[in-house]
Amino acid sequence: MTLKFYNTLTKGKEIFTPLYEGRINMYVCGPTVYDHPHIGHAKSYVSFDVIVRYLRYLGYNVRYIQNITDVGHLTDNADEGEDKILKRAQRDHVEPAELVEIYTRSYFEDMDALNNVRPTISPRATAHIPEQIELVEDLLGKGYAYVSNGSVYFEVQKFKEYGKLSGRRQEELEAGARVEINPEKRHPSDFALWKRAEPGHIMRWKSPWGEGFPGWHLECSAMSMKYLGPTLDIHGGGLENIFPHHECEIAQSEAATGKPFVRYWLHNNMVTVNGQKMGKSLGNFITLKDAFQKYRPLTVRFFILNTHYRSPLDFSNEALDAADKGLERLHNTIKHLRERLLFPKDGTTPSTLYEKLDNHKKAFMGAMDEDINTSDAIGTLFDLSKEVNTLLNSGEEISKKCLEDINAFYQQLGGDILGIIPKTFESQQIGETDVLKDVMDILIDTRSELRKAKQWQLSDFIRTKLSEIGIALDDKPTGTVWKKTR
Repeated sequence: MTLKFYNTLTKGKEIFTPLYEGRINMYVCGPTVYDHPHIGHAKSYVSFDVIVRYLRYLGYNVRYIQNITDVGHLTDNADEGEDKILKRAQRDHVEPAELVEIYTRSYFEDMDALNNVRPTISPRATAHIPEQIELVEDLLGKGYAYVSNGSVYFEVQKFKEYGKLSGRRQEELEAGARVEINPEKRHPSDFALWKRAEPGHIMRWKSPWGEGFPGWHLECSAMSMKYLGPTLDIHGGGLENIFPHHECEIAQSEAATGKPFVRYWLHNNMVTVNGQKMGKSLGNFITLKDAFQKYRPLTVRFFILNTHYRSPLDFSNEALDAADKGLERLHNTIKHLRERLLFPKDGTTPSTLYEKLDNHKKAFMGAMDEDINTSDAIGTLFDLSKEVNTLLNSGEEISKKCLEDINAFYQQLGGDILGIIPKTFESQQIGETDVLKDVMDILIDTRSELRKAKQWQLSDFIRTKLSEIGIALDDKPTGTVWKKTR
């Protein structure tokens, strides 16, 4: 099989070929940090986390950039309204920088709980103001932008390919323009690169055009090209970002460099509640912290991955309850397997085991290669579990190597790639300590009673069998103690 992605730019699936062999430059639009993350954020960032994991599993060196938007994202997602961070900071009577720190930490806490790998770099918009000003100056110098009353706008009609990602034509943009025209703009579809700061606007920086702040679209172009170069292999984000955000990124980036900005545009679909998009502006969102009060973070991750990243995901407690039960079934099989590994015995390896494992792996990889079909990939893990449960419950002694190879299979595909199987379960950690200690206390007490009854043969039998599985007994004047020898 060959890895294929659905490319929003070409409107079809394409075989993935990176710009540079063995290396992938990937950028995903990160959060605007003015509130706690919700399930909708989880859908996006878990989806792209699995893509990063899979690409690394395939052997690629992936530089994964995910920005932090801490300025410039206005309430109408374009050029009008209030800055979302400034508005929340004023409501909460805190400094914008303080608000950003609170919710940036909250974001990473929740992403860590979901078992997402950290981005290679998480650049902040406010830390890259010089790069953004430099990009605006470049666009002005090349005639793609103009200054108007202290703000700078990109002149869309100068970039003939504007609309190639979203499919919107210039005529549609004109027809869809707002009735109230911004007098600063030459054309209604022109977008802000730099906004003039009105009196009293707290978040402001000096620029050649006066004090102001960068437009929301500008930051992603400036930061992605700083760390990944003029052409990215992959740019990800939500469907709602295709227009205007990603369309504007393409225009300003390609106008500045004269090179293709992104080779593969990947977009995840949204989370809905009763068929309506989940979002803070609609007031129907469920924060991850609230969800984690009732469900394990891995349950939320499993719930997300049971639907293709390009398909909508409808949230309900019933759906999460079903996901929790499904994940528990999968985990129980693996727990049973690992419990057998604690006390392995001499046994055989079923003759067809490795052929079956190979077939399951091919099915898993085939699903992942087909535009990251995590739902079908998870299905292969459940198909394997049926066979593993049959094997474990057969009453046959199974070799240690057989158990180890099955466990490695689960860990590689379900753990390293999908991120839904932990290396150790909480119950296993207890099993390694408290439960094992309790079992050993019972065995030592039983052996002590046997010795008192002068049943030396049974006493020695217990010592010998424990030695065979790597546990040594040491009879001391104060009592018998035990230790692991391997």
